[in-house]
Amino acid sequence: MNEASASSPQIVRARGLTRRYGTTVALDHVDLDIAAGRIVGLIGPNGAGKTTALKAILGLSEYDGELSVLGLDPRTQRSELMQQVCFIADVAVLPRWLRVGEAIDFVAGVHPRFSRERCLAFLARTKLQPKQRVRELSKGMIVQLHLALVMAIDAKLLVLDEPTLGLDILYRKEFYQNLLNDYFDEQKTILVTTHQVEEIEHILTDLIFIRNGKLIVNASMDEIGERYTEVMVGPDKIEAARALAPLNERQIFGKSIFLFDGVPQARLAELGELHKPSIADLFVATMKGTYA
Repeated sequence: MNEASASSPQIVRARGLTRRYGTTVALDHVDLDIAAGRIVGLIGPNGAGKTTALKAILGLSEYDGELSVLGLDPRTQRSELMQQVCFIADVAVLPRWLRVGEAIDFVAGVHPRFSRERCLAFLARTKLQPKQRVRELSKGMIVQLHLALVMAIDAKLLVLDEPTLGLDILYRKEFYQNLLNDYFDEQKTILVTTHQVEEIEHILTDLIFIRNGKLIVNASMDEIGERYTEVMVGPDKIEAARALAPLNERQIFGKSIFLFDGVPQARLAELGELHKPSIADLFVATMKGTYA
């Protein structure tokens, strides 16, 4: 996928990964490499295959093809695998009757790499008390509790599936900021799926777009910046821009914005002002027709 992937140990390696549900193909011969010390965004519309891919990686689903996670087979070595993996589906959902101290006790009992000391050190920076129940906590405090539990687990792979669903923007930003500052290091790998692509753009090292079970973009953020370019084109250059087969064309305040894939920037500079596209704009362009 990139130079770092080539030199770092592979955390996830898939070849021809395929999953069918009857006549529906959820994963269609996917090849994938994720190296250690990367933060990978897996982005796609509903039904694209994101959750199916995560389930295969976590040993929760059958599949065809080859798949290795941390050097293990998720189907036959899941117990060993889960000692090195942490999975979160939604930080906004915890049982309302659960006390803070009980949550800590539970995770300490089920995950061998959980550090009670590290968890309590993180909670000491908050207003959370061990006897408080989840129903007494604000959404922000629930995020803090979940973060404390997660960041106390010394997992080699952290899998986040829509982790901030239902939270407002302040809590979503706090979640990712804490994750980056207090948890992530070069020994850990994070795989995250989300619909709020703009919010994770600044933390990603790698980007994957999936559509209809196929990977349509799979590159490092550096490669994305080199490969895709937006150009603001004046009326006199529109036909010349269209002749270069743009991925997308849109209008903003009477200006035409073209998105190109792999066209040399020197050539595009002749057409107008160059910009680096956002992940959101790139997503919209590459998913054109998906929501029809």
